[in-house]
Amino acid sequence: MQIRTSYAEWKGSLQKGSGTMSLGSRSYEGPYSFASRFESGQGTNPEELIGAAIAGCYSMFLSALLSNDGFVPTRISTSAAVVLGDGPAITSITLNTEGAVPELSEQAFLEKAEEAKKNCPVSKALAGTEIKLVAKFLA
Repeated sequence: MQIRTSYAEWKGSLQKGSGTMSLGSRSYEGPYSFASRFESGQGTNPEELIGAAIAGCYSMFLSALLSNDGFVPTRISTSAAVVLGDGPAITSITLNTEGAVPELSEQAFLEKAEEAKKNCPVSKALAGTEIKLVAKFLA
């Protein structure tokens, strides 16, 4: 069993305060603020990090599904658009993925892409959020 840890610190009030977030691996540390989360300010935000987590997990999981069936992808590229709506609440995530997989049909790719959306560990952790998929097969 793997345990992964990240850190966050916030100082001050919601609108005037600021904080930092870092990954336990120490490969990333960055500032965040009210402006970077709810406006267009400098810095990161939790939703961006959730987007990176699901895009990374999804790409690896789709690669595993395809590889297990004997089709090793040349490339799987995924972006995640995380919508922070009123409440505030994360209301949806749209995964946009492209896959280049030699000797695989487009239909088989689309089926595996959908299976990966439902079953990657981060998707399962975010099961209360609508996750949409736009998949493009690159021959």
